[in-house]
Amino acid sequence: MTPAQFLARIKKNEIPPVILFLGQESYNRRRCHEALAAARAVEPEQFDMAESSLAAVIDDARAMSLFASERLMIAKAAETAMPRSSRAAAASDDDDEDDDGARPASVKGEEALLAAYVKSPTPGVTLVLEATRWDFDGDDKTKTERVRKFYGAVTEVVEFRRFTGDEARQELDRMARAAKIVLEPAAAEALVEALAADVGRIAVELEKLQLYGKPITAESLPLLVPDARQSTIFALVNALGRRDRARSLDALDSLVREGEYLPLALTFLAGQFRMALVAKESNLKGSSQVQSYFQRAGVPMWGSRAEQIALTASKFSKAQLERGLTLIFDADRDLRSARPDDRTVVEQFVVRLCAN
Repeated sequence: MTPAQFLARIKKNEIPPVILFLGQESYNRRRCHEALAAARAVEPEQFDMAESSLAAVIDDARAMSLFASERLMIAKAAETAMPRSSRAAAASDDDDEDDDGARPASVKGEEALLAAYVKSPTPGVTLVLEATRWDFDGDDKTKTERVRKFYGAVTEVVEFRRFTGDEARQELDRMARAAKIVLEPAAAEALVEALAADVGRIAVELEKLQLYGKPITAESLPLLVPDARQSTIFALVNALGRRDRARSLDALDSLVREGEYLPLALTFLAGQFRMALVAKESNLKGSSQVQSYFQRAGVPMWGSRAEQIALTASKFSKAQLERGLTLIFDADRDLRSARPDDRTVVEQFVVRLCAN
């Protein structure tokens, strides 16, 4: 189930006795912790399964408390309870290895204990098993599935998946309204992109911005949020997308003064030019078509990014985009060779790109 579905069940007081939390996303996990603690009206008891066995945690859950009728137990690092052979296989991504037959009797005993506890849990006890080391995509997918299989007796599973760019922006707007923070749209977009749509980090920065007491603009954001200095890179990319040489050189000057790594700007620009070339070749019109096209292709795409790509595609012809990619390649090569400095190379690139 999703965190939203789980929070809805908590509001209805439909809290399962044993729950498995999967995934690395921390913001919604913290919200679920707080909702559980409020519903049970107790402070959570923390367990580290890297230092304690699954059997010990279950044994503790079986113990009846003389002082409280409700208990909330959170067992972290639940993935460490898997048998060593399974964890080794997960670390090496060896999907062909079947460790079922190699599991020691102690591990089989723990699985049996867990299955028996799920069938007959202790009244008033909520046990949360947290496996947060791995995510749901890429190389982590197989490892997460191994954890899910190991805890197969637990039928109530909450998946904490990372926010998409659009989801992070919506949550940012909601949090800003709740905190009465005036955040300009451009600043909101820059904050989401600078913090890679990590809502946990965004929430921390919003707590700091609440003390500022003034509307947050795109210009003031880099001064208030150190990580948002990356937004200057996007300003350079946008200015180049408009073929605005003066603003491009101003953005480049800001990057140099802030000590940013200039090859990173070229990396962003190369990606934008490639996507703009695809949009041009596919005859995509407007940001909505760009967003729909790339999302259907499985490429993460949110509104502001689609607008950047659509703008770049409208400012450059197909031949100019191809030439721009060639200039990016040349600049990247020059940055890797003997040269006066990075700024000189990138300034030459800006002037050549905006010349035609």
